[in-house]
Amino acid sequence: MAKEKSPVTPAIRVLRQAGIKFTDHHYAYEEKGGTAVSARELGVSEHSVIKTLIMEDENKNPLVVLMHGDCQVSTKELARAIGVKTIAPCSPETANRHSGYLVGGTSPLGTRKRMPVYMEETILELPVIYINGGKRGYLVGVAPGDVKCLLEPVLVRVAV
Repeated sequence: MAKEKSPVTPAIRVLRQAGIKFTDHHYAYEEKGGTAVSARELGVSEHSVIKTLIMEDENKNPLVVLMHGDCQVSTKELARAIGVKTIAPCSPETANRHSGYLVGGTSPLGTRKRMPVYMEETILELPVIYINGGKRGYLVGVAPGDVKCLLEPVLVRVAV
């Protein structure tokens, strides 16, 4: 069986253009399966699978949050940390419009709209993370420091 190639998504273009090394990880996507399914399919800890969440503040300003797959975001703590009143997840349609990706295939790299990025700081403690490569059923393995250099996120502690 031939090895599946990297799909050419905006995220992959960003990684290649920056010269970042990454590994391809294809898996059978399951609707609403989330990081539990991708971790199981890849045989890795769900803690190292990083979800890309598109959220918005009370003024509908979008932002990206990178969080461990086995954790939730405390929107109250995030709002406090970034100095806004409230933070809430975007609807799938709104998230698609801001990111240019379908929910379930959202990558923090190569988004349609430039948005501020907030990263749970403990992500940087991992040797490798698996983030969405811009397509459902496709993750890339990459060093968290490389993602930090590319996205220049604000580091936060908002995991629960």
